[in-house]
Amino acid sequence: MLEVHLASKRVSVRRAPVPRVPRGYARIRMLVAGICSTDLELQRGYYGFSGTPGHEFAGEVVAVNGSTEEESAWLGQRVAGEINLACGRCEWCSRGLGRHCPHRTVLGIVEHPGAFREFLTLPIRNLHRIPDGLPDERAVFIEPVAAACEILDQVKIKMDDRVAVLGDGKLGLLVAQVLAAHGAQVHLYGRHRDKMRLVEGPGITTEAVPKKLPERKWPMVVDATGSAEGLRSAVRMCVPRGIVVMKSTVHGLVPIDTAPAIVNEITLIGSRCGRFEPAIRLLSSGRVRVDAFISEEYTLDRAAHAFRRAATTGVLKVLLRPPR
Repeated sequence: MLEVHLASKRVSVRRAPVPRVPRGYARIRMLVAGICSTDLELQRGYYGFSGTPGHEFAGEVVAVNGSTEEESAWLGQRVAGEINLACGRCEWCSRGLGRHCPHRTVLGIVEHPGAFREFLTLPIRNLHRIPDGLPDERAVFIEPVAAACEILDQVKIKMDDRVAVLGDGKLGLLVAQVLAAHGAQVHLYGRHRDKMRLVEGPGITTEAVPKKLPERKWPMVVDATGSAEGLRSAVRMCVPRGIVVMKSTVHGLVPIDTAPAIVNEITLIGSRCGRFEPAIRLLSSGRVRVDAFISEEYTLDRAAHAFRRAATTGVLKVLLRPPR
């Protein structure tokens, strides 16, 4: 089979054996996978990564290693998969917080080969069935939409609450839609009018980033800029005792003046992966729209070019598919 290999900031494609299926795992044939900002950060050196990246995917289960009928029933199912492979035995796992298991590996990020390969493996407990009415091209967004939904599990947002979202990349656009679908009044700041137009509508207003962003204006600000300056701006924009949600993954240290956060008693909340169930519902219902986010598609053998395109300014989602 073909798999993408990332090492020393270089993307290559190589042949590898089909992975074995450990007990309690499934082998999944990748149908489509998406290159996200985290994959690009891995290429730039985040985590000192070396291996096969990729964690946004839709696939088909082709083998299972389980003894129960429930496990065997996954065979032939279209699935998405949660990316954190938790131990299932520690305190965090017993509390239902396997995403924070200290012993976890992470699909395509930490010590578990990712989805940019023809076949991948995941624990059966990580799998979620993709509804029949949800095409592969939309299902590949389940993981990033779940990350956007995580904010709703962390912060109590009431109907018509005012929220600013900084950043009009893929994640910022998804966060804006998820919060608006929940009933918030979202104001999206970005640098690309064409991108922001994709999500304009009820509950979402947009604005090109001004030379000077407003200060002490928003009760809640979500930083999805992917930049160090974005976090600094988000803190300045927040009202006293407001909330800043940090969604960006940035390689390297992020210098920040803590004085505004301390003086104004700002709550900083790190936000990462989320539950798949609400994401599947939002995508299936059409309340989160993603079709226009897909910029281009490439086969796995052209992964190096696909990564270059994904890193190009103005490009949203680049998809990878198995070779024809």
